[in-house]
Amino acid sequence: MLKEIDDDKINRHFNDRRMGSDVDGEILGSELKGYTLRITGGNDQQGFTMKQGILVNGRVKILMKKRTSLYRPRRTGERKRKSARGCICGPDLSVIALKVLVKGDGEVAGLTDAQRPRRLGPKRVSSIRQAFALRKKDNPTKYVVRREIKAGEKTRYKSPKV
Repeated sequence: MLKEIDDDKINRHFNDRRMGSDVDGEILGSELKGYTLRITGGNDQQGFTMKQGILVNGRVKILMKKRTSLYRPRRTGERKRKSARGCICGPDLSVIALKVLVKGDGEVAGLTDAQRPRRLGPKRVSSIRQAFALRKKDNPTKYVVRREIKAGEKTRYKSPKV
């Protein structure tokens, strides 16, 4: 669900909040009353994404190495100094990504009204056993999440090898 907000009274609630902090949903409107939302990220006006662990309100240049978010090295051992935005929200953000933690009383159109099945499931035997509370003697291949693929009038099912 995408919601565009230009009101400074609402935007002020997000200032000086870090990624991972929880926000009351009623701030964004009465239809989200009772909802609890978590800040998962965002972008500033120039498109620089927020990076967890950088405790700054603005942008900084960081020497990045290995495979981290925002950087993919082209050679082994390559390092590069790149700009990244800190994990603290400020007035210069253009997008804030939120995740629903606690569902409120009412349904929200486009967010909680339709039940969507799980598209991908666990692949490893141990994680399948943990997800479905299976014993060692149970067959985990029966509990694999299968995807339905329609090719014309035929329907195929695709599942990971266990």
